[in-house]
Amino acid sequence: MAAGKMHSWDVSTQEARAIQDGLRKKWVGVDARERIETVAGLDAAFVLKGSQALKNRGRAALREANMAIGGVVLYKFPEMVELERVFACVELRFPYVPGLLSFREIPVLLAALKKLKKMPDLLFCDGQGIAHPRRMGLATHLGMLLGKPTIGCAKSILIGSHGKLRHKAGSWSALVDEKSGGEQVGVALRTRAGVAPIYVSQGNMVTLETAMRLTLAVTDGYRIPRPTRDADRYVGQLKRSRAYQAAEYQAWEQMQSSEK
Repeated sequence: MAAGKMHSWDVSTQEARAIQDGLRKKWVGVDARERIETVAGLDAAFVLKGSQALKNRGRAALREANMAIGGVVLYKFPEMVELERVFACVELRFPYVPGLLSFREIPVLLAALKKLKKMPDLLFCDGQGIAHPRRMGLATHLGMLLGKPTIGCAKSILIGSHGKLRHKAGSWSALVDEKSGGEQVGVALRTRAGVAPIYVSQGNMVTLETAMRLTLAVTDGYRIPRPTRDADRYVGQLKRSRAYQAAEYQAWEQMQSSEK
């Protein structure tokens, strides 16, 4: 995997915000590729390993997680035939800070991407692109580091608001950041008739129009586009597997202690 110049990941929250501001100045919001032959979906999950792993649940466990699992599912486009899926696990070093979540997710996603035989032409991220307070959500941050086109497909709004959408699939409404003078940062896009929209924003090296078109092209009747839906399920399966291994190891530790 050929990647762009990486910044340090061992940074403070203040340094992280400065990195985001610096990257923002170099953002590319136009289409960089005429032909897309492969696409990938990416997602990350977080687990708490060690002696407290079985005692923590819910949001507290997410904040206290100390290991990240990253998954990538690669497809031939536009046929959407799966070609490969890979994953990686890394220790978490950056705290849970809203607006800086890319500093928790990107290291493990990079580790997973390195295992692919060939980098995809376009990456769909389960998260925001420029629909972010500093215009540097996960998809934008990752795309700029890799020098690759990326699209953010989020399940919920981080910033901005939008008007009503029509009932049918493919309808959309501009997602506008009123705090920044009404700047459009994405769209609320209905991918399936009658269900809640998803929130699509440019990651890097794509126009918003292209981001919408390609998102609909990889949507297969469900609310969540196939690449990020498959990646989410993949890391979920891996997470449950890791949790089982942690539980099994803890049981072994308890057994060893009782035998002493």
